[in-house]
Amino acid sequence: MSSTHTRSAAAAASRRGELAAFLRLRRERITPADVGLPGGPRRRTPGLRREEVAQRAGVGVAWYTWLEQGRAINPSVQVLDAIARALLLGPAEREHLHRLAGVPGAASCTPARQPLPSEAQTILDALNPLPTGLVSAGYDVLAFNDAYAALDPRIVLLPPADRNVLWRLFTADEESQPLVDWEREVSFMVGQLRAEFGRRPHDPHWQTYIRKLSGASPLFAEMWARHEVTAPVTHRKRFRTADGREVTITATGFTTTAVPDAKMWIYTPADEEAVRVLGELLVRYREIGAAGLVAAGAGGRTGELTGTAAGTGRPES
Repeated sequence: MSSTHTRSAAAAASRRGELAAFLRLRRERITPADVGLPGGPRRRTPGLRREEVAQRAGVGVAWYTWLEQGRAINPSVQVLDAIARALLLGPAEREHLHRLAGVPGAASCTPARQPLPSEAQTILDALNPLPTGLVSAGYDVLAFNDAYAALDPRIVLLPPADRNVLWRLFTADEESQPLVDWEREVSFMVGQLRAEFGRRPHDPHWQTYIRKLSGASPLFAEMWARHEVTAPVTHRKRFRTADGREVTITATGFTTTAVPDAKMWIYTPADEEAVRVLGELLVRYREIGAAGLVAAGAGGRTGELTGTAAGTGRPES
């Protein structure tokens, strides 16, 4: 047996395992009342039973059981859509189901990361004073403008290879966390990460990334095990600045053909107070840099700090 065939078989088995776990967890979250079924005092299974899902989807119980056990079967798109309806899946979850089931065209991976085009930073800089960052599907911060650095100076002080939003959110101490509604926001991001993982479940780099993050944070491991899937949407979020103020922004993501595996997230101020705070942070950042903002927020002396390249944390060009 060739090594290529072995890798292909292992990848297929990994994908089926993800599919089995996803189906089981989605089934267990639905109560009988959600679909008009009686609960009954003798029900021991959390959520729906397998036979109830099979009946609602119009498929055989044994066949659905095999699918949930991760056996090597190939459901059609029509059958998958019926299962999606039976499990009350949303659009993002339905798309995730198709990818895990190996529907042709649904599980295609995005191209490997390419070097950032020179114009990417020019575009980011032109969007000042709106905080804007180019973030990969795995939440690596690839590039950013001054306003982004001013809003979250701690992450840009990290070496470029370590600038990962989720890693920081799950491993940093509480005092340096930038998000006010932490649990809501990270749950949303983990759901997006799960959807992206569904496009490449056999990718060794992604597997290593998930394994390391799970090892570093039991809370991430717990959230990851839920198999919840979300789609990126425009939404409001609240940041806690380095000096302890709160600012509300609207986060809007844009895809770019230049970097297909990333989104450009633009933060627009939600009110006049946010406009004022973001403006003040940007001016201060350009005076004393990221390190100066962090030191000032901690009550440190900033008079000796300058806005050098090391202080600003800007990516190397």
